[in-house]
Amino acid sequence: MLKKYEPEIERLTLIPSDGGRFEVEVNGRLVYSKLKTGRHAEPGEVAEQIQTILEKGQV
Repeated sequence: MLKKYEPEIERLTLIPSDGGRFEVEVNGRLVYSKLKTGRHAEPGEVAEQIQTILEKGQV
């Protein structure tokens, strides 16, 4: 995914922490938050959300 969208991604940040948080930001935009959803992401869910955002030019 990083290779495919390298020109569009300025920064990809994974923010693990205690307290059950797992958040993914792309170019400063929150893409997924375990804290907000109350669950772990399904396999491929975060990648799919990133791909959708990048294809729509929403970052």
